[in-house]
Amino acid sequence: MARYTGPVCRLCRREDMKLFLKGDRCYTDKCGFERRAYAPGQHGAARKRKASNYGEQLREKQKVKRIYGVAERQFRGYYYKASRLKGVTGENLLVLLERRLDNIVYRLGFTADHAQGRQLVRHGHFTVNGKRVNIPSYLVRAGDVVAVSEKSKKLKTIEESLTGVDRRGVPQWLELDKEKFTGRIKAMPSREDFTLPIREQLIVELYSK
Repeated sequence: MARYTGPVCRLCRREDMKLFLKGDRCYTDKCGFERRAYAPGQHGAARKRKASNYGEQLREKQKVKRIYGVAERQFRGYYYKASRLKGVTGENLLVLLERRLDNIVYRLGFTADHAQGRQLVRHGHFTVNGKRVNIPSYLVRAGDVVAVSEKSKKLKTIEESLTGVDRRGVPQWLELDKEKFTGRIKAMPSREDFTLPIREQLIVELYSK
């Protein structure tokens, strides 16, 4: 399946919640979801259907996929990997997604959203423990240091993103040094670190059928 390239505010409206896919715009009154908080389409404002159990499970999976910008095949791979790890499968799945490098640079405030993070990682603007990594799905570990490469510190995109990091905030399991353009993974995220309302058990039920 090809990557979605349409208007991302439409995805927030489809999932009936703000997914923060538009960077700083999501924190202003220009946010598409705030202005039209109903499903997209000609009859979106009038149509309200009660979802079945399967419908709720599907919507939850789609929501998490869209938050992290992951395609179906890749998402399924994360689920099977999470099911083989010790612990709760749903929580393992969320932790794996949070450990992606494109997500880490977004959480640290180096990029405005996940899509921008994926693009900048692809272009080789970041290093992990001093080595350049251009794979968005690279999984970081506790103790890793993620930094903006020396040649990329003057990028206007990164500078503008860092100015808004105080508004977004940095998760407790990450440590940001704005002056040095570096971030450190202090620990692996726990379930309490996920602020968006995600019901990961529904995803497990969907894939367990």
